[in-house]
Amino acid sequence: MVGDDGVRTDDDTRLLHSGGKSTPDLLRRRAGEAESAPDAVVLPGSHEQVCAVLAQCAEHRVAVVPFGGGTSVVGGVEPERGGFSSVIALDLRLLDGLLEVDAESQTATLQAGLRGPEAEALLSEHGFTLGHFPQSFEHASIGGFAATRSSGQASAGYGRFDGKVVRLRVATPNGELDLGRAPASAAGPDLRQLFLGSEGALGIITEVTVRVHPTPQEVESEAWSFPDFATGAKALRLLAQEGALPTVARLSDEAETMINLATAHDVGSGEQTGGCLMITRYEGPRIAARPRVAELLAEAGGSSLGAGPAEKWDHGRYHGPYLRDALLDVNAVVETLETACTWSRLAETCDAVRAALTESLQAQGTPPLVMCHISHVYPTGASLYFTVACGRGEDPVAQWMRAKRAAGDAISRSGATITHHHAVGVDHRAWLTDEIGELGVQVLRAVKSTVDPSGVLNPGKLIP
Repeated sequence: MVGDDGVRTDDDTRLLHSGGKSTPDLLRRRAGEAESAPDAVVLPGSHEQVCAVLAQCAEHRVAVVPFGGGTSVVGGVEPERGGFSSVIALDLRLLDGLLEVDAESQTATLQAGLRGPEAEALLSEHGFTLGHFPQSFEHASIGGFAATRSSGQASAGYGRFDGKVVRLRVATPNGELDLGRAPASAAGPDLRQLFLGSEGALGIITEVTVRVHPTPQEVESEAWSFPDFATGAKALRLLAQEGALPTVARLSDEAETMINLATAHDVGSGEQTGGCLMITRYEGPRIAARPRVAELLAEAGGSSLGAGPAEKWDHGRYHGPYLRDALLDVNAVVETLETACTWSRLAETCDAVRAALTESLQAQGTPPLVMCHISHVYPTGASLYFTVACGRGEDPVAQWMRAKRAAGDAISRSGATITHHHAVGVDHRAWLTDEIGELGVQVLRAVKSTVDPSGVLNPGKLIP
């Protein structure tokens, strides 16, 4: 179905598809664990080939794990067998084309295997940008953005990825769907929403039509300092609720600011020694909002630090994940988790998660450094993104998973979402029932039984 070159069974290729990019994934690879490697990696070259592969895998009861950029940090691409004797990784890298640009409607149709940088390069030839720049941007794929409801660092200006999607083409073991034909519709429930965030458990997204934006000709940046996290968060709320957000709006807490200041020589000309750092960035039409944003931030207690710290952040914004390898070499474990909640619950949720992480890791004999920042804001609330660093215990995977369970329980008790943009995968599945209810889980299971009757699609992910 896919040609001789479309099936790989060599050890190197299988190992590269044995998991994602979380710290536990890195630790397992360093330990030489290969039990989770798929039996084969299959590389279809078209939507029709994806459909054919799924039909055969359903007939012969072979589990299928879709694989885009492999950047999941929640176990979303672990090749679990789910009771089946065989499992393949379905690598979509050959579906890497820009199929159409509708300049008048400002939409573009992209194949699911196209990586972030390549998508931007192709769109730029037509004068457009996707405006979607998550930290995984260098490796993640268009299909992965859709399947996980990804949110990029410029979400304040360009929005989340799921909000950009106009049309989806999806392959399932029971047939295919082509969803979305107008900018808005009242033709029943929006079935696109079943597959946005479905993580390959309901179908394989092969094509995505999205809104695109003219490439900005001007970019301006400015950093701000606030006396504390609460004051900075209130300032972000005022911006969001007035509709005066820049393209990027990001606030670090005191601990994260301290780390940033320790490595940024130009912050406040070396005179700024505390508080909380806010990064703002303006692109294209958003530049017109800069005077009003500056006025609101100053009134809310902020002090401008100039462009330097913001430009430094922009220069290194994709570097963070790579530092984990160096830190693992010196027996330090660094990992992240995120959530989102309403403004009225922001402080409570932040304190609860920080306390849960600290108490869990201290009880295991490894006092942590817990840092937090807000990187996505809405009129009704914001995300909280935590970075945790601690000494490496005897069993670092178990060490982190205990801390993650404590944090997940704290998030759930606080009434926040278990994930804002990392998706559910394996790691967050235990809390999904609490978030959507037993009936919500039954709805998901009913959909899966319709589109994937044999249950071969990404077993063990998303659905409790």
